[in-house]
Amino acid sequence: MKAIVDKKKCTVCGVCSDACPMGAITVGETHVDISDDCTLCGICVDTCEFGALSLPQVGTGPEEDLGLYSGVWVWAEWRDGSVHRVSHELLSAGRMLADKRSAPLCAVLLGSGLKENLSRELITFGADVVYVVDRPELARFTDEAYANVLVELIRTRKPEILLAGATSTGRSFIPRVAASLRTGLTADCTELDISEDGHLLQTRPAFGGNVMATIICPNRRPQMATVRPRVMKPLVIAGHEGRIENVSVPDECLKSRVEVLEVIPEQDQTARLTEAEVIISGGRGLRKAENFALLQELAGLVGGAVGASRGAVEEGWICPSHQVGQTGRTVAPSLYMAVGIAGAIQHVVGMQGSKFIVAVNKDPQAPIFDVAGCGVVADLFEFLPAFIRKIRQERGETS
Repeated sequence: MKAIVDKKKCTVCGVCSDACPMGAITVGETHVDISDDCTLCGICVDTCEFGALSLPQVGTGPEEDLGLYSGVWVWAEWRDGSVHRVSHELLSAGRMLADKRSAPLCAVLLGSGLKENLSRELITFGADVVYVVDRPELARFTDEAYANVLVELIRTRKPEILLAGATSTGRSFIPRVAASLRTGLTADCTELDISEDGHLLQTRPAFGGNVMATIICPNRRPQMATVRPRVMKPLVIAGHEGRIENVSVPDECLKSRVEVLEVIPEQDQTARLTEAEVIISGGRGLRKAENFALLQELAGLVGGAVGASRGAVEEGWICPSHQVGQTGRTVAPSLYMAVGIAGAIQHVVGMQGSKFIVAVNKDPQAPIFDVAGCGVVADLFEFLPAFIRKIRQERGETS
């Protein structure tokens, strides 16, 4: 399926061909041709001032009675007894959406042995209601049980919007929830808003970050989106009041064909990128795995984490848990240092939210300098050792 050309209206101006990010449009003698590379992104339709291009109507499935749905929900993720930062961020974003819809903001907390302080914490970040499902079967996360419980809650209480973090856990089971409910899901959103007609506007990068696509789900509910950590800002609402509601679910929802035997904590603390305030990242400019020791040393001195570009990960120099970028982690630390990283758009979209970016590269034309607040044009193998020595000297350290 591809865009449709009205040959009578086409003036062969070529504007649509230049705008197409997939290179799917070629200009003929009398009209443009659309190849099978078309992804139906609609950019050509928006750029054609003559109305010669349109998108085909696709099956939307049966429409629901949307008036039955109300409220904004946030799935509240928690680990090791603490609410994950992304849940705070989503509650702040959800508060704005709920206020625009004049609807309640609710958090959903699933687990076993849940302490009341977790629910109270969610209320301070804007939740009007916290739905708690506390069962022994939910002590350890499994896709099946968590998805079944959340689907049961949604079917009985019918929220209009559901938000979740694009963490490893959220990415694992939220698509299962959407599929069970036969509704849409937009992953890795960077912005959320409400349209004039009440639809959730879900904006995310597309085509390698070259285009920002805004997606809606007009015919099904709930409207579902996941958001990467550190994309949105958490906001404590002083004096906000809410209530906690313990919810029971049928026993069959808690059944899982998977049994978790053991949870092994991540040993490498420097891989916890989404929580780090300082990240030192390396790319192919490091040449080999052993040279990441320089980044490890610098990160240790400044209390930071070690990141990497996709190229460095693909070379096998460092494990994928360190990867920053469109296919890795999205980070927004106070300081991001890119060492030996050229600055491909796929990497930049994953770190451009950092408060301050420092780039170290011997190529003065490297694209990474376009997003850096401070650029160092130097051989990293000369700069990093000197920089490390300087830090140690300032601290009065001898080695």
